[in-house]
Amino acid sequence: MKKRRKTPQKTVPVTVKLDLACGQTKAEGWVGVDRVPTACVDVVHDLLRFPWPFKDESVAEARCSHFVEHIPMAETPQGVDLLIAFMNELHRVLVPGGKATIIAPWYASVRAWQDPTHRRAISDATFLYFNRAWREREKLDHYPVTTDFDFVPSYTMDAAVAARNEETRAFWMTRYLNVISDLTVVLTKRKPEGAP
Repeated sequence: MKKRRKTPQKTVPVTVKLDLACGQTKAEGWVGVDRVPTACVDVVHDLLRFPWPFKDESVAEARCSHFVEHIPMAETPQGVDLLIAFMNELHRVLVPGGKATIIAPWYASVRAWQDPTHRRAISDATFLYFNRAWREREKLDHYPVTTDFDFVPSYTMDAAVAARNEETRAFWMTRYLNVISDLTVVLTKRKPEGAP
């Protein structure tokens, strides 16, 4: 009697959507990650302890609202700035083409400094450092950054400013305080060169 050959099963990678540092406000349908166990937290983990408990390229999408400004101005035991280590880890777990949305107070807003637990200011230019081509062009590829993200910023503005034309908004954004309250950046993990 002939043995039937089993048809190999296609393995489909399991990907998740992570709400990083979700606290008590996890987005519906997402996996909540935080170091403090709350009703919203599915995975209790300190996001400044590396590696995170997720496999390489296992996360389809991530969101992180009002956490990065709390990351201390400190380094890992290997001497890597904690914000850089956080971004390296985010890049590691995202699938190629995966997106991450980061929301933080604008650096020139009172919101950036009103909370005594805020440790650093975040601007849209901060995210340039997480794009490989920009680092190479600026001769900063010696930084311990392993990411390659494209990003698109958007801004939560004072209503009076938002109603103005683009030129006026751009002028006010760079010269006045409290014009923008929050920065939202959507990062996309670039696919490796030659990948479909």
